[in-house]
Amino acid sequence: MTTDQIIILVILACTVVLFVWGRWRHDTVALAALIACIFTGIVPGEEAFTGFSHHAVITVACVLVLSKGLQTSGALEALAHRFLPESLGPKATILLLTVLVTIPSAFMNNVGALVLMMPIAIKLAEKHGLPPGRMLMPLSFGSILGGMTTLIGTPPNLIVGAYRAETAGRGFAMFDFAPVGLAVTIAGLIFIVLLGWRLVPKRERSGAGDFATGDYLTEARVPDDSSAVGKSLREVEDILDKDGAQIVGIIRNEVRLTAPNPARLVMAEDILVIEAEPKALTSVLSGLGLKLEEAVPPEGTEDTGDKPMDAAPKDAEEKGEDEETKPVKTPAYASEVVLRELTILPDSMLAGRSAASIGLRTNHGINLLAISRQGRRSTARLRTMLIRPGDVLLVQGSADAIGAFASEFGCVPLAERALSLPDKRQAITAGAIMVAAIGAAAAGLVPAAVALAAGVLATMLFRTVPLRKIYETVDWPLIVLLGALIPVAGAMSSTGAADLVARSLLSTIAGGNAVIALAVILVVTMTLSDFMNNAATAAVMCPIASGTAASLGVAADPFLMAVAVGASCAFLTPIGHKNNLIIMGPSGFQFGDYWKMGLPLEVIVVVVAIPMLLWAWPI
Repeated sequence: MTTDQIIILVILACTVVLFVWGRWRHDTVALAALIACIFTGIVPGEEAFTGFSHHAVITVACVLVLSKGLQTSGALEALAHRFLPESLGPKATILLLTVLVTIPSAFMNNVGALVLMMPIAIKLAEKHGLPPGRMLMPLSFGSILGGMTTLIGTPPNLIVGAYRAETAGRGFAMFDFAPVGLAVTIAGLIFIVLLGWRLVPKRERSGAGDFATGDYLTEARVPDDSSAVGKSLREVEDILDKDGAQIVGIIRNEVRLTAPNPARLVMAEDILVIEAEPKALTSVLSGLGLKLEEAVPPEGTEDTGDKPMDAAPKDAEEKGEDEETKPVKTPAYASEVVLRELTILPDSMLAGRSAASIGLRTNHGINLLAISRQGRRSTARLRTMLIRPGDVLLVQGSADAIGAFASEFGCVPLAERALSLPDKRQAITAGAIMVAAIGAAAAGLVPAAVALAAGVLATMLFRTVPLRKIYETVDWPLIVLLGALIPVAGAMSSTGAADLVARSLLSTIAGGNAVIALAVILVVTMTLSDFMNNAATAAVMCPIASGTAASLGVAADPFLMAVAVGASCAFLTPIGHKNNLIIMGPSGFQFGDYWKMGLPLEVIVVVVAIPMLLWAWPI
């Protein structure tokens, strides 16, 4: 083993560990890996950023923009309403809804496809008396399966195609992934519809006005006339217990105590931190005469400011102004004040920020009433609690203000939206642009990156996506991740480290058998993808797959295709794919809920994919 091989393997091992740990964002870890390779001389400095000009990176960015055109036009919602008759039973509804997400996911960003269908799925789950998760998990898994059928369906396919172009001189065509991808997708959908959805754990059933989001962490102030004044925390908890609520902390004079002594007496102006189901909040508050800490003042009254808004001085200092000195933006009461639940998308601008730091109340006229966060409990104040992807926020304000806020910050309102067709011609134009771009690439008239870039230009000219939103549409952390990891993957090949790992796998597991080696590559890739970004998984595994084929003296294509399939199949955890994380809050899922349907699905993927790989891409 050479020094360069040791260095790149150490860097790669650290990178994988950091990806799985999840403490830092994937793009940060990928950039750190690239810098480490440059400083150690593994990647020449002049070639450090060639990955950012790679056609795979350009293609991913263009697909995101074109997908936004379809998303904002309301085309998918129109299809869903048209092809989902009210008379369908649960099984047929799940089938049609999943197919309606799976098909467009082959050509557009699957996160966008899922987000559009989520409110419809939640409403249909309520109609059929099902927990939301039994609609949402098939939706998430279906969108993931659909992405593996075309070159542009998912970033791993683009990474695999780019690697083949570099090593073999020609990449994969638009529909080269279809024979294996379609077989796996069809088998997966059959399993999901016939049996899989029944394996989804039953979490809280959705009611008419709420959804199964798990318990909320809520702050409630104790007014002077509250019946809780003078009672011990134990006595108050006995009252709350009948509603399934509990006290998890108390705030007195801006000092928070977690797990307070049950004998402590409750005083006026204390703030009780209560964990309760959404539907129990009203009963909990009325039973003791408590008031939500962040409630909007009644229409026509002035905010008395009984709650100081300067509880987060650090946030205010960062903005260079005191939250309290700013005028409070009164909600637009022209529309009725409503309660809404918003789930936070993985790339939301709210991630890592708090309600105080963005001036949720002062700048947007919206109040944060509670946060639902599965399996985790924060010791921060509600208004200073850092929001994370997958959280569900209970907010109060005008419907217009909440809708605008959700659109700006990357949230999904968990209620059926009105059918959004602001301009029917725009919907047709967006669809025509996508079809033309895909057709030009599939026919080989121009490279895929060029065809899709031309589509983006047409999108800008016809304004199917507002010009100011074009660059906001691009998932820049994903772009940085891809651009940084492409040179690192190249270093794996150029140093011979990939061949070294491949020979080790062959000798210890596969025993020199090509079919077993193919299965090993598929399973290892699937396992990694369940715990780290799928594009990063593909970038790491491509050199190893190619090295394995070279060591066996067989064609590399089936092994690269195995990487493409495996990198897309993240069904065991909520962190393996953005879609799994998005549905976690609205479904009330816990971390361990995914494998119950995901594990049988991954077994089916292996059973179907291996013979299809050998048939479509002979060794």
